[in-house]
Amino acid sequence: MSDNGSGSSVEKLVIIGSGPAGWTAALYASRAQLSPLCIIGVPKQDPGPVLPGGQLMLTTEVENYPGFPHGIAGPEMMALFQKQAERFGARVMNDDVKTVAFHTDGSGPHVLTTASGKTIRAHAVIIATGATANWLGLDNELRLATTGGGVSACAVCDGALPMFRNNPVAVVGGGDTAMEEAHHVSKFASKVYVIHRRDSLRASKVMQERTLGKPNVEMIWNSQVVDVLDKKDPNSGADVIRALVLEDTNTKQRRELEVNGMFVAIGHTPATRFLRESGLEFDDKGYIDLKRRGSHTNIPGVFAAGDVADARYRQAITAAGMGCQAALDAEHWLGEHSLA
Repeated sequence: MSDNGSGSSVEKLVIIGSGPAGWTAALYASRAQLSPLCIIGVPKQDPGPVLPGGQLMLTTEVENYPGFPHGIAGPEMMALFQKQAERFGARVMNDDVKTVAFHTDGSGPHVLTTASGKTIRAHAVIIATGATANWLGLDNELRLATTGGGVSACAVCDGALPMFRNNPVAVVGGGDTAMEEAHHVSKFASKVYVIHRRDSLRASKVMQERTLGKPNVEMIWNSQVVDVLDKKDPNSGADVIRALVLEDTNTKQRRELEVNGMFVAIGHTPATRFLRESGLEFDDKGYIDLKRRGSHTNIPGVFAAGDVADARYRQAITAAGMGCQAALDAEHWLGEHSLA
């Protein structure tokens, strides 16, 4: 921390968020001797599970992150990220940031207020709050997503796992994301059912043709998932998905569809609700708008990294790379302003 001349201490750098972007930013910033304060959030339902550590906290096995040839559980990976950042001096606060007062002209420290009532002043801020998957809101859906029971919001992340290989799965949604998820998981699953509540797709024609042309992909039109049924896995004893209850949106008739997995692909919501009156600029999807390559936002001293500013890739590896960029950008900015 530094002193602003009035006796009130000011953090050099505050990092909001604790996924791959936040922890990577914390690692680089702490190694640069910025002693970052990481405000990592608290567990909540919003409406689905939101945990410190981000979406990887809901991923049972990460197989596509370099350096882990045998895979690693998402929560274990995030614990290692945190341990590494703390080793070099990153400090952790379990709290949520509720409001911000950014100095849009760069004239003074930014002010953050937390849910517990703490006021924190910082010369630089990195926002790495990520984006949360949009869920259907079914009790069993959310429970099985949390426990690794076969419900996921990322086929690219989880589609190749053994529980889905050579088994029937379902993808819920009708946009480009749903088509991309279905196309990816079709490489591993024996059958992919795409469930959509209407009789036409929002997805682009190119994506529709690419995905629906696969021999093991089948559309289920005018249907919505109203329940997720589970069973005990005979090997592990854990609760795993066995079927979906589908309701016809026209006739209201219900039937069961036996599947070993469900991928919910109805979009993501960037975690920016607390920033809406901050003066930050957002793109048309609500993600923080980065004006140029790197992490600079439209406000001096405020940077963004990870899924909160990335509607396209949403991968742990890309988020970590953006966290690195944000820490380096923040370090350079602080140095240029003689604040480091």
